[in-house]
Amino acid sequence: MNPRTDIEVLTEAEAKAELADLANQLAAANDAYHREDAPQISDAEYDALKQRNAAIEARFPQLVREDSPSLQVGAVPLAGFGKITHSIPMLSLANAFDSDDIREFDTSVRKFLGLGPEADLSYTAEPKIDGLSLSLRYENGKLIEAATRGDGRVGENVTANARTIDDIPTELDDAPKVLEVRGEVYMSHADFEALNKRQAARSEKTFANPRNAAAGSLRQLDAGITKSRPLRFFAYAWGSVSDPLATTQMAAIERLRKLGFRTNPATRLCSGPAEMLANYEEIEEQRATLGYDIDGVVYKVNDLGLQGRLGFRSTTPRWAIAHKFPAELAWTTLEGIDIQVGRTGALSPVARLSPVTVGGVVVSNATLHNEDYIAGLDSKGGEIRGGKDIRVGDWVQVYRAGDVIPKVADVDLAKRPEDSKPYDFPTKCPECGSEAPREPGDAVRRCSGGLICPAQAVEKLKHFVSRAAFDIDGLGAKQVEQFYSDGWIAEPADIFTLQSRYGDGLQQLKNREGWGEKSAKALFDAIEDKRKIPLRRFLFGLGIRHVGEAASNLIALHYGEWAILDQAMRDAAPKRGAAWDDLLGIDGVGVVMAGSLVGAFAQEAERASIERLAAELEILPATRSDVTGSPVAGKTVVFTGALELMTRAEAKARAERLGAKVAGSVSAKTDILIAGPRAGSKATKAAELGIEILDEAAWLALLDGA
Repeated sequence: MNPRTDIEVLTEAEAKAELADLANQLAAANDAYHREDAPQISDAEYDALKQRNAAIEARFPQLVREDSPSLQVGAVPLAGFGKITHSIPMLSLANAFDSDDIREFDTSVRKFLGLGPEADLSYTAEPKIDGLSLSLRYENGKLIEAATRGDGRVGENVTANARTIDDIPTELDDAPKVLEVRGEVYMSHADFEALNKRQAARSEKTFANPRNAAAGSLRQLDAGITKSRPLRFFAYAWGSVSDPLATTQMAAIERLRKLGFRTNPATRLCSGPAEMLANYEEIEEQRATLGYDIDGVVYKVNDLGLQGRLGFRSTTPRWAIAHKFPAELAWTTLEGIDIQVGRTGALSPVARLSPVTVGGVVVSNATLHNEDYIAGLDSKGGEIRGGKDIRVGDWVQVYRAGDVIPKVADVDLAKRPEDSKPYDFPTKCPECGSEAPREPGDAVRRCSGGLICPAQAVEKLKHFVSRAAFDIDGLGAKQVEQFYSDGWIAEPADIFTLQSRYGDGLQQLKNREGWGEKSAKALFDAIEDKRKIPLRRFLFGLGIRHVGEAASNLIALHYGEWAILDQAMRDAAPKRGAAWDDLLGIDGVGVVMAGSLVGAFAQEAERASIERLAAELEILPATRSDVTGSPVAGKTVVFTGALELMTRAEAKARAERLGAKVAGSVSAKTDILIAGPRAGSKATKAAELGIEILDEAAWLALLDGA
């Protein structure tokens, strides 16, 4: 099914269920790929999952989850390495899967910049290396540190290891005073085969593919092991730089080559979508002969000035996109259907498959979405797969592409066992036995057990300690499961009373399997360190349905302090009146999200749990980022009328980059209205409220130098 068509027909309930499924899949994939160097899915599949997630969120912005993959990049660094904070985040790329996506990318870039279809606009095109991202920082021409991408903001310090790679110079001539070179560590096919032969001859671990071998080799605590491995490095980008490398992407890459870095000779300059697509086809034909793994082609706007104007979304640049190679298919036996219960109580069916290799990745499970999908029905009751249902024992086709991946795409009825029976979807929670009703309009069944359901309780606790929430070092998913199973914790507040409730908690913990005195003390210190928590993280950590990380930040900024937010939720509980209207007035908060937030505070058990947690903490007031030198930081601005000097999207992005909040309507909280020609009722209302009104030229003059 075409992902775009699929998204267009999704109901809101189906979108919620699918976003939950995507979040679970991506969280597991993140840890396997970035932390363990043992991916369960390919890079292409991972990126495609994120693209699917982003597309659904774009259509249903009110459904953005608190653990949304669109707000994350990579995974937290491993504990064995020191940490390096990237001066400029190492972001991922948006994905394209067909020619229409590339044409739409070009159109969106032109629209953002206010360029017509005939205006000159060139792009670079380069093979997308399937390796491990690395950032190299040089000061005064000397390599001083090297870091993996990590979660995009903080990576692992692998400086000693990077120095052993022949392709990475340790000294540069005629380089800017500060230069961060970014690229990909990889292993060629020939070197990979030779390495595996040596490993096998020594009865040591062999690697599944070159990407795993490269990542595992770079992330060795012993740099001597890294030195013995045949690692290579392609430079293709940069982070902080004291002086510009060039004025175009292509010239900057050439400058890196002259400085001594290996750059990809297959990089080309394309004048538009037609040439980009022709280059893609050429690279795809050459893929098997390149001698190293690639999973697509990356396009970047060539003019660096235009890149600067285009800027970034939360996790991806607007000026680049990765054009992924096509989907892959395989057939295997469906051995069973398991039901997983998520944090919100959703019952999600998972296909357990006879392991099958699809595009170099061994797949042993796949999503089945919901009970309608199993029955061969779409969201409107129409047939999918020709109406063929899915049954245990079926010979099924596994599909890996830009849709939800992996998934069961088809069934071969000719091979269906004669004694097979339609799957009977459970109506009770498999974890706690509570009724699992399916509400009208919802695509999934949900356990009604709430706090008594161990699956929901454990998943809520896992979310609570996740990196975007409380991020407690040493307390991850495995530890949460262990402590919950042993009865040590049942709700978030229990984490902060753990040591006191067990007397000498340190003594008890250090004697448990997998713990020692040092690790136990480190955990309790980390817990104490999080007793002071920003309001946005506290709110996000509560795991309230529909209230994602971005929404938590907006809500925290709106109310400022915990006591004010707490009282506002009490006052808004009737879902009418000034408090309710005020909550709905927050740009980005809709009726569904507001109802979920207020409902959580109104439920007696959940509210009591929140109060017990708050009593253990110092919840810090929310403040807007301090953007040095910005005259609009912390101010609420509204744009109206026809802007002529920059596009609306560009104006909004620049304002937000300088710390302003861009609202869609004028209210007493508005600080500045920027009015272009043909400004209407918003300008009239702003004048009535005495709000400062600027024309576009005055607005740009205000920002001059910021």
